[in-house]
Amino acid sequence: MAAFRFSRTLIDVASLRAELADPACGGYTSFEGLVRNHNEGLSVQHLEYEAFEPLAVKEGERIIAEASERFGIEHAACIHRIGDLAIGEMAVWVGVSARHRDEAFRACRYIIDEVKHRVPIWKKEHYENGDSGWVNCERCAAPAAHEAPAQSTDHAHSHAHRHTDTAAHPHTDTRARSSAGPHTRTTARTHSHERPPIPDYSRQMALKEVGATGQAKLRASRVLVVGCGGLGVPVISYLAGAGIGRLGLVDGDRLEPSNLHRQTMYALADVGKLKADLAAARVQALNPDVDTRIHALRLDPHNARAIVAQYDLVIDCTDNFSTKFLLNDACVQLGRPVIFASVYQYEGQLQVVRPDRDGACLRCVWPEATRDGIVGNCAEAGVLGPVPGTFGSLQAFEALKLILDLPGQLSDELLVLDLLTMSISRVRAKRAQDCPEHARRSGTASDLQPANSPELEVNFDSLDDARAAGFEIVDIREPREVAEIPTPAVKVRHIPLAELLHGQPAFAPAGKSLLVCASGRRSLAATQELRSRGLLSIYSLRGGIAELKRRRPA
Repeated sequence: MAAFRFSRTLIDVASLRAELADPACGGYTSFEGLVRNHNEGLSVQHLEYEAFEPLAVKEGERIIAEASERFGIEHAACIHRIGDLAIGEMAVWVGVSARHRDEAFRACRYIIDEVKHRVPIWKKEHYENGDSGWVNCERCAAPAAHEAPAQSTDHAHSHAHRHTDTAAHPHTDTRARSSAGPHTRTTARTHSHERPPIPDYSRQMALKEVGATGQAKLRASRVLVVGCGGLGVPVISYLAGAGIGRLGLVDGDRLEPSNLHRQTMYALADVGKLKADLAAARVQALNPDVDTRIHALRLDPHNARAIVAQYDLVIDCTDNFSTKFLLNDACVQLGRPVIFASVYQYEGQLQVVRPDRDGACLRCVWPEATRDGIVGNCAEAGVLGPVPGTFGSLQAFEALKLILDLPGQLSDELLVLDLLTMSISRVRAKRAQDCPEHARRSGTASDLQPANSPELEVNFDSLDDARAAGFEIVDIREPREVAEIPTPAVKVRHIPLAELLHGQPAFAPAGKSLLVCASGRRSLAATQELRSRGLLSIYSLRGGIAELKRRRPA
């Protein structure tokens, strides 16, 4: 028999138990959840159950496979009723056969708890007073203080939807850890003797395009948000509020005071803490139903594919091109949709890449990744808080459109919005036949490696040391930057970045030139660009003037 399935008729326990019988198994445990006649002080007349079956069966099968691998059981099955159920009828049955009783008990508890947490099942309780409404099964009735948590024992009878989060039981680990590395972790749900508030999705479920089926799709979705900054804050907030099932958060940075004017999910007291941890705490405060996975790291070619593979949809909320192209490549390889946004001062652009539909990707438009530092980020170019907030909100909306399969989804185009003039334009982004990443789809996740080779960057304690080593010093900062923090050296050429790249500055053929900027990012990007033009004697000062100031003796 199928390991997980739904039934519209009464559950036949005797036949199910017979199907799990095995002479090699000395332990057998079942869980039976019954419909009772009351809930939260109200009299119940009957119940209705509804499920988004394609996703629910897939997730249920995954849970039973996890239990089999984790506890070493021989056989397991779960049957859940859908449709209209009368008082006293069995709503869910779980059975496990194992060689020993301990494995059977633990696996049975794991399966029922995970089914209630992860499988998109909805119920409507019809009360005698006429009230009713669709709610998610997981949190529709948390146990009262005086009730003991239901135990998975032989024929233990309990209302199918009165259960606790098994994180409260130390003998059963019900949250699968990510295999992406030690910086990945899962937030724990908290418990209290008081009945917690229940998330209410009624306003969005009132939309005919959403309803119970759409909410089940949201519940079953797994979304990865890369970057918990100006773009990421609205994305994370709106997706958590909508009831996304699993939300992965990738960010290795710590909060800085300069972030707060656009990253309004955080507080001044949070400065210095990891953004991923702060964002996860806000998600749990907003909606404890969300399974939040923390990846407190920076994506690189070694971990990107493993992390992306755990999710169905990726949203890029970063401010650097190397990560955007890295995500593009990993998502094309794995067939995952990815939603990109970029912001520059008062304008930005939005693009949805659908490799699952053979759509255009970033490299179809830009075959070579734009080098970080060529275009200023928020720290260098400046930004007003609502600008990334607007584009992050658009990313969240596109994600919901994709998950719910709403009309009007962006497809093979870039949406460009100027918030000063409120002008909107769309640029076609056709799939390129010679796209390098589509050509590599059957190969490795990405060939995009960080270009921080020793030949490009050099270290010096002072610019005087660099001059003594034979380097010409070229400060590529803007004039206002130089006026605020003068270059700490004599005989320095000042050539702003735009003039350096788009003009025709002369460099001595036999000499060496050292490019200097505030942090070393723009100078590195400019060095890469000039090297690609054949100027092989150009170098970048690692860490820029900020590093020189740090090394300067007190």
